[in-house]
Amino acid sequence: MKIVILDGNALNPGDLSWKPLEQFGTVTVYPRTNDEDVVKRIGDSDIILINKINITEDIISHCPNLKYIGVQATGYNVVDLEACRRHNITVTNVPSYSTAGVAQLVFAFISEFACHVQLHSNSVMAGDWTRAKDFCYWKTPLMETDGKTIGIFGYGNIGSRVARIAEAYGMHVQVCTRTPKPDIKNAVTFETLLKTSDIITLHAPLTPQTKEIINEKTLSLMKKNAILINTARGALVDERSVRKALDAGTIAGYAADVVASEPMATDSPLINAPNCLITPHIAWAAVETRQRLLSIVVNNVKAFTEGHPQNVVS
Repeated sequence: MKIVILDGNALNPGDLSWKPLEQFGTVTVYPRTNDEDVVKRIGDSDIILINKINITEDIISHCPNLKYIGVQATGYNVVDLEACRRHNITVTNVPSYSTAGVAQLVFAFISEFACHVQLHSNSVMAGDWTRAKDFCYWKTPLMETDGKTIGIFGYGNIGSRVARIAEAYGMHVQVCTRTPKPDIKNAVTFETLLKTSDIITLHAPLTPQTKEIINEKTLSLMKKNAILINTARGALVDERSVRKALDAGTIAGYAADVVASEPMATDSPLINAPNCLITPHIAWAAVETRQRLLSIVVNNVKAFTEGHPQNVVS
């Protein structure tokens, strides 16, 4: 079989190995692929692996040998699934590989807002401690997470992992989810979550119902000292409304690993926003996380070639 990886640099910029895929056929890896080159690079391949390359009906119609599309991510909205069904193309994804990494980043954000480690380290490195009159000082109010209420919107694998960590931090956990589960101790409505949480973290999928669910109206329900965290999908929030709330001080902070348009647009309202932490979609980027992802990708291909595909989305 011919296997083509169209945007391999995202998953593997060189610190992992594609070699396990060679057991299934010839493997060609392109670090990145422009839209105009997609059809030519797929050619007569049987299998393609993608991350963020859009696969449309037009592309599929020009690649009659294509039998399998492996999305090297959890989200698969880049693939026209209906077109794949019409052309009898199997599509798979990789669910649940990044749970530990995303939950870890959530608490990196929480800890930074609580302790302001970078601010104080920069101050010390600038010599402020050598000039201090007392044995300690702080540049901004600090807080303990113990006893704070964390509101988790969405309670899948990541949301439930965040809940367990939050309990270890001594936090009160409350959850808003469309799918009730026996282990949820304190399920609340979305309005209650907004009004009563000190920290709100988003872990819901992007759907027509959740798009910009954080907006001017819902932000106005939050506590003035509340922190909002988004490691799910950028479009869950109306970024202009978040910027307005940060500028006005009607929420205490916003942290996100995702934005509405990625790479981030030069005119994004979040650039240089006060009390705002933005990371460039790195929650999945730890080498352990990406190796787990690649291993599942290989197993997905293996299962397909053996006639019993797994993690099928179409």
